Amino acid sequence: MTRRRVSLLVALALAAALVACGEDAELGERTEATLVLDFVPNAVHTGIYCALAEGYYEDENLELEVVEPTSTSDTLKLIDQGKAEIGLADALDVAQQNAAGLGGEAIMAVVQRPLGGVIALADSGIRSPRDLEGRTVGITGVPSDRAVLGAVLDGDGANANELDEVTIGFNTVPALQAGRVDAITGYPAADGTAIEHRGDEVRSFALDEWGGPSYPGLVAFSTREEIERDSELMQAFVDATVDGYERTIEDPERCLDALVEQVPEIDPDLAAAQLDAYLPLFEGGGRFGEIGASSLTEMAAFMERAGLVRERPSTQDLATDEFVD
Repeated sequence: MTRRRVSLLVALALAAALVACGEDAELGERTEATLVLDFVPNAVHTGIYCALAEGYYEDENLELEVVEPTSTSDTLKLIDQGKAEIGLADALDVAQQNAAGLGGEAIMAVVQRPLGGVIALADSGIRSPRDLEGRTVGITGVPSDRAVLGAVLDGDGANANELDEVTIGFNTVPALQAGRVDAITGYPAADGTAIEHRGDEVRSFALDEWGGPSYPGLVAFSTREEIERDSELMQAFVDATVDGYERTIEDPERCLDALVEQVPEIDPDLAAAQLDAYLPLFEGGGRFGEIGASSLTEMAAFMERAGLVRERPSTQDLATDEFVD
């Protein structure tokens, strides 16, 4: 056999191997999956609805059903119980689930900064977190709420024991505007923008601006068992979702239209204002969806300081980077 013939056979074998690898990484047949959002559909989810409208999930042979939870803590429960394949949640909540032995693991980031913070009305006399002492603060009930609130208070030298904390689920914004609470934990980009859209000025105290860590504030996640069992599904979801958010960054108006068309109860003007607030948070300087090791290290250290875990979790257990190319 000539040297040229051998080289050709080797090249063909390598090509066949690459094709086989590509086939292994793709869904071989039409596959149904459920994504549970972290909250009611809003502008932070624009990339997902854009991917649906543009057919990116279909291109990956994935038939994705998007559902909203009845409360913010339901997403974690539904994924842990195997009632849905993928969920969206604050990375802190996923990490806590992981530390509790439930196996939650992030597969991609949706935003690159913490979304959480504390929000008060501008006319409440609350000018800094220290002014929350003696006041009532409403929280949604997810574990990260208390960590966010505690960190923001600590960042201003305030005493968390000097305020009243009440759990009110999804009703934080109405409770704040009705005067039932003096401040709420929430997402300044979403909740703060919504309040201002309704005519009230707010003061927001973002977690990473008041002594908290910088980490991906919203991630897509699943259980480790599901990720290992169906990595092709995870890859298909990540690929299509990344395309949807990259399209959103490139053409926000087009993708905003896709969101509003699929979720008609959304106020288009409010969604536009919220998307403007979210767009800078989508980009972290690298490939959309990446979860940096340094941000996980910072988050793990914060979890230990805040008492969210007994010991600092291993960053390798919190997220996998195998799906974001």
